[in-house]
Amino acid sequence: MYHNGQGVKQDYFKAFEWYQKAAEQGYAKAQHNLGYMYHEGQGVKQDYFKAVEWFKKAAEQGIAQAQFNLGIMYHEGQGVKQDYFKAFEWYQKAAEQGIAQAQFNLGIMFDSGQGVKQDYFKAVEWYQKAAEQGIADAQYNLGNMYYNGQGVRQNYTKAKEYFGLACDNKFQDGCDIYKKLNQ
Repeated sequence: MYHNGQGVKQDYFKAFEWYQKAAEQGYAKAQHNLGYMYHEGQGVKQDYFKAVEWFKKAAEQGIAQAQFNLGIMYHEGQGVKQDYFKAFEWYQKAAEQGIAQAQFNLGIMFDSGQGVKQDYFKAVEWYQKAAEQGIADAQYNLGNMYYNGQGVRQNYTKAKEYFGLACDNKFQDGCDIYKKLNQ
């Protein structure tokens, strides 16, 4: 309530205080929220090391958003040594729970061979899952995969369809390519 200003004046310091009490008692969502507050510096001095500590506690209890956030921390090297393999592991846990951005990030990792063996088929699989949830970047990347025949049979009609979806979701590069393909 204090974090979002629901029914009370927004107060990050009080929110932090209450999250900390719940987090120390093992409440996973509070642990995630505490990690978020440390990450953003809300109600507390920004501290990526503490953010990782709390995200990890929540992630190990199955909180998908904490798993995704931990993946970002490892991917970016925030509060931990940059480690694409660990980023991949945490993204995968979050992606399997339906976190669209984690699905997209896995697609990127398979597409580029970052932290995993490059695999266009798996990249397409993860991009597809994210695209179905409306992630414009994933729709655009799928358009490219179909256009270039990477991980799928080359199909300009499908490519145009995905570029169009990306355009519908305000992704300008998708609009530009969609228009070119319609000329």
